[in-house]
Amino acid sequence: MRQYSPDLTPPWKKKPQAAPEVPAEPGLVVEEPGSGFCGAVIRCEAGTVTLEDRFGKHRVFPLQPRGFLLEGRVVTLVRAAPAAPVRPGRTASGSVAVPGARARVARAGRIYVEGRHDAELVEKVWGDDLRIEGVVVEYLEGVDDLPAIVESFAPDADARLGVLVDHLVPGTKEWRIAEAVTSEHALVVGHPYVDIWQAVKPSALGIRAWPVIPRGQDWKTGVCRALGWPENTGAAWQAILGRVRSYKDLEPELLGKVEQLIDFVTEPV
Repeated sequence: MRQYSPDLTPPWKKKPQAAPEVPAEPGLVVEEPGSGFCGAVIRCEAGTVTLEDRFGKHRVFPLQPRGFLLEGRVVTLVRAAPAAPVRPGRTASGSVAVPGARARVARAGRIYVEGRHDAELVEKVWGDDLRIEGVVVEYLEGVDDLPAIVESFAPDADARLGVLVDHLVPGTKEWRIAEAVTSEHALVVGHPYVDIWQAVKPSALGIRAWPVIPRGQDWKTGVCRALGWPENTGAAWQAILGRVRSYKDLEPELLGKVEQLIDFVTEPV
């Protein structure tokens, strides 16, 4: 007996099967079977796709269902979905990055820090923010003469002065010096660490903790000895600074104080 298909619909009345939809991404190579033109997608606009063959010739075809062959299979080309919006990047300080932003003309106000290492650390983490705000950071090589320095700067409402002090702990020499600064247009804040090195998290350097150095010893040299580093404090600092990638590598006690100074110096009059 003959075997008959359960579907007795004549072939000319059957609806063509749906072809898989393929995004017309640039570079996708397809063939338009009616013309035999084979090329790579270079452009896809509303209702049309432009192909370029290996000789550089361009042809425009309508985006019709089952209109193209991809590796011998019938497909329906569709416009590719728009790319997802790029999320804004972040600066090392965690602020939203502003691509292509130009440095602002420097303000009259300033931020002073104790030494070169402090300035380099602030620049590495907050440099992008400071340039956009037009804030210049300078270092003092110590704060023993801070009241006279502040008086010489003569801060006012249009030129505020912020100062970051190491080891600003009640009862210390640094504390007494900071208390002597009374200008309402100058803000002196500090962190509790003996040196700015300690504001870098030990975990960022692969050590358990910063060693305790007895009084009377040079703190940085003592740290190098205790950790088995060469007694070259300049080289040691560059190695430390190189391990700082962002604000996440710094202690919160420093982060808050630097942000406070930036806000103070840039606060609108």
